Parts: sequence; structure tokens; C-alpha cells
Amino acid sequence: MEALRDHITKRLGKDVDNLDFVLSHFKEVVANRNEVLLKEGDVCKYVYYVAEGCLQVYVHDSDYNENTRDITIEDSWCSELISFGKQQPATENIKAIEKSVLYAIDYHSFGKLMDSVPQFDKVYRQILEQSYANSVYRVNTFVSLSALDRIKWLLEHRPKLMTRLPGKIIASYLGINKDVFSRLRSQI
Repeated sequence: MEALRDHITKRLGKDVDNLDFVLSHFKEVVANRNEVLLKEGDVCKYVYYVAEGCLQVYVHDSDYNENTRDITIEDSWCSELISFGKQQPATENIKAIEKSVLYAIDYHSFGKLMDSVPQFDKVYRQILEQSYANSVYRVNTFVSLSALDRIKWLLEHRPKLMTRLPGKIIASYLGINKDVFSRLRSQI
């Protein structure tokens, strides 16, 4: 829980009112490698803070191939926000790529904190803004880059992913065929 405590105080300062009350609404979840936390069609019940490990947010195409929208590592938040916020079936899947230690807050507790702790609303807005900005930046950047330039972008902006994740997942995240990714990666 210390990782989550540190994350919140970094965002809001050391004198956060109700911090222990906020933390009491989270539960620790240990997800095993390849454990599915959310399956498309199910309602997203949690927002996760990643203390350790790595999560993949993805959809399946018509051939049941994974297309990765996001890879979330330590000190980040992960959820299917539309499903969670509207309590409707998810259009994405979330899976632990590695054994992960997460802190999860459920929909009811989340709403309670939004209503009763003003600082929590500020953290949530920051999460939404960061998620949106990252997604828009990545989509806009990738549209204009060649496959090789996408790999170079990843090496520059998220270099740990290259050594941490299987090539298939990285290729999916970059929107590149896995064979093309392997060939281009060997050229760098």
C-alpha cells in the first residue's frame, strides 16, 4: 500500500486530508502472469493502480488477434474507463502480462470517495487527463510514423518495454505485424 500512498502524496502533497480513509477503500490484488482481469463483454468492476508488474489493455480483431491499446507498468492506473464509469459491458480486455501487485477500487467505493473526498476527485481527473493525452499522443504519433520509426519511438519513450515484454505484444502495441517487427528490430 506504500506505493499507492506515495503516488497520491506526489500528486496532492504530503498533507492530504483523509488519505488513510481513501487507502482503506483499496484492496490488494495479486494477478498471476497471463491472468485476465477483465474480459470483453463483462462489466469493468475496478480501477487498478499498478504497484508492481505490467498490464495489457487490448481488443481482438476478427481473426482473434490481440490489438494492444495500452501497456501499463508500475506507478500507473489501468481500467476500461467507459465500462467502469457507465457500468456497461466492456469493449476491451485487461490482462496481467507479468505477475502483478495491484491496488483495486470497486465502483461503489470509487463513487463514495468521489462524493466525500474532494482530493480524490482531483486525482481521478489527473488519471483521466493523462490517459486521454497518452492515447491521443500515441495514436497521432503512430499514424505518421513508419514501422521502423515506431520501434525507434518506443526505444526513446518507453525503452524498458523492449526488454521486458515479448515481441508479439510489442508488435501489437506498435500496430506492426510480429514478423515485420522481428525483422526491423534486428536492424536497430
